Amino acid sequence: MKTHYHERSLVLLKPDSIQRGLIGEIISRFEKKGLKIVAMKMIWPTKKIAMDHYFWSDEEKEGTGNRTIEAYLAKGLKITKTAKEYAEDVQRRMYSYLQTGPIIAMVLEGAHAIEQVRKLVGHGNPLAADVGTIRADLTIDSYVVADEVDRAARNLVHASGNLQEAERELKVWFKEEELVDYDLAIEKILYDKDWEKLREKLVEP
Repeated sequence: MKTHYHERSLVLLKPDSIQRGLIGEIISRFEKKGLKIVAMKMIWPTKKIAMDHYFWSDEEKEGTGNRTIEAYLAKGLKITKTAKEYAEDVQRRMYSYLQTGPIIAMVLEGAHAIEQVRKLVGHGNPLAADVGTIRADLTIDSYVVADEVDRAARNLVHASGNLQEAERELKVWFKEEELVDYDLAIEKILYDKDWEKLREKLVEP
C-alpha cells in the first residue's frame, strides 16, 4: 500500500447478487462513495477457489465456532458439537453457496477502503444490518431462515475484514498484473491538497 489513499479491499458479488440483477445497484454504491475499482472479473468459482477463499486457521475456526454456539444458546438450541465442528459446518455451507453460480470479484481502492466497504455492506446477518446498507436494503434473508434448512445466509456480498485478510484474499482471486494502477478524475477532489487553491489560480489577474 503506497498511501492511505491506496488501501485495497477484496469484494465479491455472490451468486444471488448476479441472479437478482443487482450488479449495477451494488457497484454504484461503492462508486458513489468515492471508491475506485482497480480490478474486476466474472468467474464461476471452483471448489478449490472456494476453499482457498474461506480458509480459516484453527484459531479462526475456534472463534467462528464459539460465536455459533453463543448464537444457538441465545435461541435456546441444544449444543451437540464442538466449536471446531460448528465452524466446519459454516465453511461447508459457504463453499456450497459460493459455487452456486457466477460471481463478480473485484478490488476496490481508496482511503480506509476496508472499513468503508464494510460499512456500506452491513452486518453479515441481513436481518441485523442497519437500514441503508446493501444487505439491509436488498435482501430479506437471515441466519435463522438459513439455519433451518442448513445453508449459508444469502447476503449478497463478501468484503475483506482487515488488511491481512484483504492481502490474502486478493492473491486468491487476482494476479498482481491484473490490478490496474490509474488515476480517477474524482481523486483530485477527494484527496488533492491543492484542489482548494484551484479557484485562486482561475481568477489570478
